[in-house]
Amino acid sequence: RLWIYQAERFPLVRHGLLIAAFASSAVCVSALLCGEREFPGPMTFGVAFVVLLGFFLLLRIVDEFKDAELDARYRPERPVPRGLVSLQLLRTISILTLIAQAFVVLMFSPGLLLLLGLVLAYGLLMSMEFFVPQWLCRRPLTYMSSHMLIMPLIDLFATACQWWPASGPPPGLPWFLALSYCNGTVIEVGRKTWAPGMERAGVDSYSSAWGLRRALASWLGAVAIAWVLVTIVAVRIDFAVPVGLTLGLMALVMVRTAAQMANRPTPTLAKRLENFSGLWVFASYLMLGLIPMVLR
Repeated sequence: RLWIYQAERFPLVRHGLLIAAFASSAVCVSALLCGEREFPGPMTFGVAFVVLLGFFLLLRIVDEFKDAELDARYRPERPVPRGLVSLQLLRTISILTLIAQAFVVLMFSPGLLLLLGLVLAYGLLMSMEFFVPQWLCRRPLTYMSSHMLIMPLIDLFATACQWWPASGPPPGLPWFLALSYCNGTVIEVGRKTWAPGMERAGVDSYSSAWGLRRALASWLGAVAIAWVLVTIVAVRIDFAVPVGLTLGLMALVMVRTAAQMANRPTPTLAKRLENFSGLWVFASYLMLGLIPMVLR
């Protein structure tokens, strides 16, 4: 049952590869911003990966609890409402994940428990919708903006695996954290901007809340800001030309996709929008972290 659950809601192989790239690039960009020219130790990468994998698994499980009532009413095909797994089992997995995260961090650098606690505390506030669930649900932009703050916090922890045991946060780190926020927005809006035939009663999307064209404009706006931020970080690690050109060309393709979606929305184009969102984030982290570190 757990194997089926992970395949449907948290594919371990696919998510593991993406999170590995995400974590290792965050560690590498931190090292590059610090002026290092060699890879950090394997323990640094390992701790960042294990803890981040746990973070994203916990976020998935939190969604299962938050959406339990809506899923039972509008999405009975999902694992929890159809009885594949129970919320009690997912709660047990959450506790085991928290113990594993704390143990790994304690063995690596006990001081990092402070940052671990900060990320988990914010995740807990998210799970309770900051104590104003109805108010947030009526304001999709505020809802998204408040929830996206988890991304720079997660990235802060990932980079801290490199800089915390050393000399402190590197200059330029705030730009990278701002990029994390924008990249999270790109993925969030991209995966919930749908063609009209894909909309479902009781299931929120930005295309239904804002209108399709406004949602597409917001997506492109997030991509544009992310491109500016990724270029700023790339300048600081002396890798601006490859990053600016590669991601600039990708942004043009995304503009073309959004224009096609605006003129003739189809499920195929909506899926392409979601795929491009993930590819954009994947490419931007690789171009800032792993690739320049390997080349050096």
